[in-house]
Amino acid sequence: MADEHPRLTPRAREIAAAARALVEEAGAEALTMRSLADRLGIKAPSLYKHFPDKSAVEVELIAQQLAETAAACEAALDRSPGSLTALVDAYRSHSLAHPHLYRLATERPLPRHALPPGLEERAAEPLLRVCGHDVELARAVWAFAHGMIILEIHGRFPEGVDLAVAWKRGIEAFQR
Repeated sequence: MADEHPRLTPRAREIAAAARALVEEAGAEALTMRSLADRLGIKAPSLYKHFPDKSAVEVELIAQQLAETAAACEAALDRSPGSLTALVDAYRSHSLAHPHLYRLATERPLPRHALPPGLEERAAEPLLRVCGHDVELARAVWAFAHGMIILEIHGRFPEGVDLAVAWKRGIEAFQR
């Protein structure tokens, strides 16, 4: 894990891991500096030696989500070059495996100024590549995928809906 987050000290990585566990278990709402300190068995002021505030902890978790999603999408395209279906399947699978982390990263403005340099671009590159670097097409595909994922996470589809068919039809529409 140390190699994945070289910009963080070992203690900051430990704090980020505890924060991630809180978010993964109970959602972003459960993440407070007090709950994080309690999980680590320390006093909350000790956290501020490593992260200036809760927002900085959240930025680290968002950066993890973006990096992991990028890696999942890159791997999907390594296995199936040029496949929008494979790419979207990887994006969906990773997002649904980490729904609270996905929500943290996507349901509020992206803190671009605080992310590691190049990370947002890395996360977008697999989709841009599949879309022939057509930025507007890539945005439309992402909006479709994001909307479907958020609706699925929030349980908004009626019982019995065949989501595989909805995903397939959506992807086919972009491939025309």
